[in-house]
Amino acid sequence: MPAMSVSIQAAARERQFQKFDLVRLLSSVFEPTQGRRICILIDLPDLDEAKGLAFLKNPQRPIQHRAYEHFHLGLKNGGLQALGATGGEIYAYRQTGGSNLDLPDRCVDMNGMELSLEHDIYPKHDIILCISTFSATAPLTEFAKKYGFRGATLHGVNDVILNSGLAVDYNIVSRDAEKLRLSMTRADWVEIDFTIESGEELSIHLDLANQEAQKSHGLCRGDAPDVANLPAGEVYFVPAGAEGAFPLKYEDGTLGRLTVTGGRIIKSELIAGNQSAIDEHNRKLADDPMTGVLGELGFGTQVLPVSGADIQDEKVLGTCHLATGRDDHLGGHITPDKFKRRQNATHDDILFAPHKTPNFDIKQARMKRDGRVTVLIEHFQPSQYLLDALKA
Repeated sequence: MPAMSVSIQAAARERQFQKFDLVRLLSSVFEPTQGRRICILIDLPDLDEAKGLAFLKNPQRPIQHRAYEHFHLGLKNGGLQALGATGGEIYAYRQTGGSNLDLPDRCVDMNGMELSLEHDIYPKHDIILCISTFSATAPLTEFAKKYGFRGATLHGVNDVILNSGLAVDYNIVSRDAEKLRLSMTRADWVEIDFTIESGEELSIHLDLANQEAQKSHGLCRGDAPDVANLPAGEVYFVPAGAEGAFPLKYEDGTLGRLTVTGGRIIKSELIAGNQSAIDEHNRKLADDPMTGVLGELGFGTQVLPVSGADIQDEKVLGTCHLATGRDDHLGGHITPDKFKRRQNATHDDILFAPHKTPNFDIKQARMKRDGRVTVLIEHFQPSQYLLDALKA
């Protein structure tokens, strides 16, 4: 198995990233910002930690620490003036416990005063930065359309992300994402072949139905309601169907073989590790079948270092990912009301990358478009076809 996407990671190490600059980031992403009112949202397991910024004394809140240090103080100490903006306050809501679950309405300010996101925050701000433990892209996108604000979700921010994925020129990121989008758009299908370290091979076929490819490119400009997911840099599709099988590495390291029929995972089987992890997944699939629906196929477009957080690592060129669950924020039709239980209505990315899944390899990912089959990835390396598209 490849231990690292060698050429991409070597290029990332050699690349000179700019130092994180909040004003440059927000100017690039949201331009123009003149006259806009900005706020920051964080999530906390206990809202009492917001009062008097008590969370800053808790070493288990590194993401919230960075929200305060790099974003709140960055705005208050000259950033707002440089942007021609106002605000900069932090508001906290209770952690949802899962990726892209519905956001609670109750929130508090840093004095502990209770407020309503829908009455006091969304309608009164133009730009909302959500720096959280769990992704809030799907629900925040829905609220942006309802209340007319723009925003960015930056869940899981760590120091590597600050100094690489958030320290890039998003004009270039957007340009490269568009080049790769054009190279893949309106594909008939994508197939991905996997090789397990035991020698077993699996393959999944994803029907894309000639749809227009979409991109996460980081720019959220103009007055139209929109939410960027940062770091950005991917081309993605909402599969119209899927058949086959693929491997999944569970949180405890267990490796499972997932069978997909009709665009949905129907069962998991143990390859290596703990049968209990497989049994738990199968119980969830049986109880709420929508949790197994494949709602996204994505390809990374950036040269970035591995951060240890999927939000950046899925944006690395040479990786790809699938996602299960809700996909309405991507233009799909899987909404929270279609799940048996709303707490199951997550959007969970499944990243295939050598640092995360060293016990299996992407032997090849290929697409059919315009009557031709073209290789996209081999052994976690972008094909010459993609590299040529970036040079165009």
